[in-house]
Amino acid sequence: MKAIRVVQFGGPEVMQLKNVPDPEPGPSQVLIHVRAIGVNPVETYIRAGRYPNLTLPFTPGTDVAGEVAKVGEQVRHLKFGDRVYSSGSVTGAYANMTICEATDVHPLPLTASFTEGAALGIPYGTAWRALFQRARAVPGETVLVHGASGGVGTAAVQLARAAGLAVIGTASSERGAQLVRDLGASHVLNHSKPDYLTEVLKITEKRGVDIILEMLSNVNLGKDLGILARNGRVIVIGSRGKVEIDARELMVRDAEVRGMLLFNVSARDKVAIHAALQAGLESGTVKPVIARELALEDAARAHELIMEPGASGKIILVP
Repeated sequence: MKAIRVVQFGGPEVMQLKNVPDPEPGPSQVLIHVRAIGVNPVETYIRAGRYPNLTLPFTPGTDVAGEVAKVGEQVRHLKFGDRVYSSGSVTGAYANMTICEATDVHPLPLTASFTEGAALGIPYGTAWRALFQRARAVPGETVLVHGASGGVGTAAVQLARAAGLAVIGTASSERGAQLVRDLGASHVLNHSKPDYLTEVLKITEKRGVDIILEMLSNVNLGKDLGILARNGRVIVIGSRGKVEIDARELMVRDAEVRGMLLFNVSARDKVAIHAALQAGLESGTVKPVIARELALEDAARAHELIMEPGASGKIILVP
């Protein structure tokens, strides 16, 4: 089969399309014939060497959709030919075939395309966990989604609206802002403007927001605390450095800052996440926004595009 291999850490150009042996699943594993691959920002950090425990060479990625090609002897809930998507990969996702642990393979309803299925794992898993497992969101609350036009952001807007939350989103382009409005946000702010967060207090009549999903906490966290409602929660999804905050802003609001990393999810919480996502696919409340589809050999270009400012929607590789 063909697979993208990272032979050394570095820029997008270190990814090379290679011929490699077809993998064989172990007793608790599943071999998937890959039809679509989701590209995620974390994969650019891994490729660049920011996760030093990886052994070279390796194939990037975790999120695919396709058909079951083979199952291990202990696997009972899946069979040859089943349409599935993954939330993890043992051998890497950027390939014609991938091996996943059976617990990371989920049925893909007929209401969803393979392209949509490949967009679920990290973005929708992150958004669902952030909203409902870490922030404990309830209907009627207001959530501010930073970077609402990106992969996790669009997922969060859809999931929050479907659950009865009011959504304020941010984006840096009019195209991105319109996308966020179309997904159901009541207000969209331009986060390229220096004072954009002051609008939040006007929108909420000085009450503030109940939940903030923070994608770039080293830039925004200190300012986020000043627009929280009493008992508000900031969920830190992303950060690229250190930040200084005034802890009194938390004290006067009885507020919380909570971190999250999807890879920390327990087996029980993972079952809950994907049961909810499958139900959303079937009902139509989960509908991934696909920005662009590229061939597998264009993986380097996909890594360039996903890190560009103002990116909106999901980038998919198609073998």
